[in-house]
Amino acid sequence: MGHAMIDQSALDLLFFQGRTFRGSAKAWQDKPIPEETLRKLWQLTALPPTSANCSPGRVLFVQGKDAKEKLRGALDEGNVASAMAAPVTAILAHDLSFYDKLPYLFPHADARSWFAGNEAKIRETAFRNGSLQGAYLILAARALGLDCGPMSGFDNAKVDELFFAGSEWKSNFIINLGYGNRDTLHPRAPRLSFDEACRIV
Repeated sequence: MGHAMIDQSALDLLFFQGRTFRGSAKAWQDKPIPEETLRKLWQLTALPPTSANCSPGRVLFVQGKDAKEKLRGALDEGNVASAMAAPVTAILAHDLSFYDKLPYLFPHADARSWFAGNEAKIRETAFRNGSLQGAYLILAARALGLDCGPMSGFDNAKVDELFFAGSEWKSNFIINLGYGNRDTLHPRAPRLSFDEACRIV
């Protein structure tokens, strides 16, 4: 027996009415996000699957004025206004030393040995699974009543230098988080149909 489906209102919140907020400072309401909400956001993000439960995703929640100003210099010009206005800008990263935590996260096998010394496998696994966790974070944020503005218009190397120097964290993409102004949204762009994007064999 399978699980019951979530109802239409939940599907609307997560998918049909969930939108990307971006483009200007007007995209965001001037309403802070409590730390408790950010903690719950991570709790939800950490639950869905990653390979061997490797969980390489890391998040830096940029919220303070000084931290936002530090981030400003790494952003593409078109992303500055929205990022500065959003209550929180989350830098989604992955930890290239994720495998050191595998004895705790995946204790029933010597999973650390699968990665130690294999740089290509480490980078591929960290990037793929960290990206998955970034997608989970978007859906978790919507489930908690937050709006999201994911973006890739920034200098990854500069962000890593500014925020992750001396660590094995590497930035992937950024998500502005907050409470969006829906009157700033454009009509939703088209999506590919099942027949255009999928095959059954």
